[in-house]
Amino acid sequence: MQKDINLKLTPSEAKDAQTINNYIAKSLGIAIEKVTGFYRNKESIDARSSKQVWINLNIKAFIDEPFIERPVKPIDFRDVSQALKKVVIVGAGPAGLFAALQLIEQGIQPIILERGKDVRARRRDLAALNKEGIVNSESNYCFGEGGAGTYSDGKLYTRSSKRGDINRILSILYQFGAEENVLYEAHPHIGTNKLPHIITAIRKQILDCGGVFLFEKKVTNFKIENDIIKSVETADGNQFDTDAVILATGHSARDIFELLAQKNILIEAKPFALGVRIEHPQSLIDSIQYHCTLRDENLPPASYGLVEQVNERGVFSFCMCPGGIIAPAATSPGELVVNGWSPSKRNNPFANSGMVVQVALNDALNYFKKNDPTSTKLQDEKNPLLLMHFQSAIEQACFIAGGGKLVAPAQRMVDFTNQKTSANLPENSYLPGIHTTNLSEVLPSFIYTRLQGGFKAFGKKMHGYLTNEAVVVATESRTSSPVRIPRDLNTLAHPQIKNLYPCGEGAGYAGGIVSAAMDGEKCAQFCAQLIR
Repeated sequence: MQKDINLKLTPSEAKDAQTINNYIAKSLGIAIEKVTGFYRNKESIDARSSKQVWINLNIKAFIDEPFIERPVKPIDFRDVSQALKKVVIVGAGPAGLFAALQLIEQGIQPIILERGKDVRARRRDLAALNKEGIVNSESNYCFGEGGAGTYSDGKLYTRSSKRGDINRILSILYQFGAEENVLYEAHPHIGTNKLPHIITAIRKQILDCGGVFLFEKKVTNFKIENDIIKSVETADGNQFDTDAVILATGHSARDIFELLAQKNILIEAKPFALGVRIEHPQSLIDSIQYHCTLRDENLPPASYGLVEQVNERGVFSFCMCPGGIIAPAATSPGELVVNGWSPSKRNNPFANSGMVVQVALNDALNYFKKNDPTSTKLQDEKNPLLLMHFQSAIEQACFIAGGGKLVAPAQRMVDFTNQKTSANLPENSYLPGIHTTNLSEVLPSFIYTRLQGGFKAFGKKMHGYLTNEAVVVATESRTSSPVRIPRDLNTLAHPQIKNLYPCGEGAGYAGGIVSAAMDGEKCAQFCAQLIR
């Protein structure tokens, strides 16, 4: 007999298999000898009680029959080396990679064109970025094999269940080397140190099946005839004929947005969120969330999620990284962008999170009317790149405020709420360094004042959160794409270019690894229906 059982255990009990067997036997009223094994279906932490943190488990228990390991059937991918149909995929992030795998399942050859480098070569450019402040505009935290997620954490949690089959995405990641816990944890996480191996395994699968995977192939043009893309051109002069194009370039490929605008291909401005990254000692977040002086060794470093309405605008945490590191995420020289990531063990001494404010079209218009009143292009509310230019302008202002070499302008948290320049700054994880700055002189006032209100509200929700032990670092600006590429609801193709499939974060339809992967699969399925 197999039985699904819910258990509520202490952290130490949830780590011990024999203890779980005892609870299974007790809950079913049977002798423990009858329990032959179990595996975890779901696991989550309940820290709402101030007296005890609980682990909620849903397990599959085996009673009086042989135990069978978790049934995860690997996908048997096809050989598409001789396929008659070919699809160019622009970008090798999660949307592009999962689109490629889906095309292979459909018997279509994917041709992946990635502007950046493979995961191994990419590491050298990230080292130069962190240690010397040198930005390689084609190889950085956003561009390269695996996309932005490869070296910025690997969080697998999404609420986008309507986009596709989340469990299928997690199972595929498990097939390519992710730990089993991604299949059952409520907020699964791979870790920046482990993701590159998984990405490499996916690439090998694509190549073994006859797919084409090319690096340092920056797309610069589309050859279009009768509203159909016939070929894709790259910066090195190569041309790739194709039956369709899946555009999966990520949220930071500004040159692609500009190319589409130049070719009069319909795109539109999309609201996004912008703000700062805030970093606390991890021990402080642990003590607040777990109601303890010292975190139980059986519990992971604590995380949090915060949201507040301030002056009719959402202020919220984004991409929270327990035991994490703040990293420079610029994609061009002269801009300052920060992001966060955690290794698989989440064992760094700091906890960081984006803390951002919703940005609307009028915010950009008002900003440019004040700061660049002579530019008619930036006063045009119909300009689809308006919010992208706003995003870029704030990043450039932060770069100047930091003094160059990716040194970031920063402020202690209480000082931020009091609009006071900090006399000094705490130890932190941001390798290029931080510079004490009154961020009210850098961030637009509608961002700064709402963050002030948000921090005060969050301090009331999490007692101890509002503290000068925390540092506020600017600017967190790549939360999502500031441009949306429209697509037909019935076909997912662009309404103007019939074989162009805008996909993932860069097109404005996803936010994170799992939702981007699901969107990549879905676009590939519709694309296959079109070209067969």
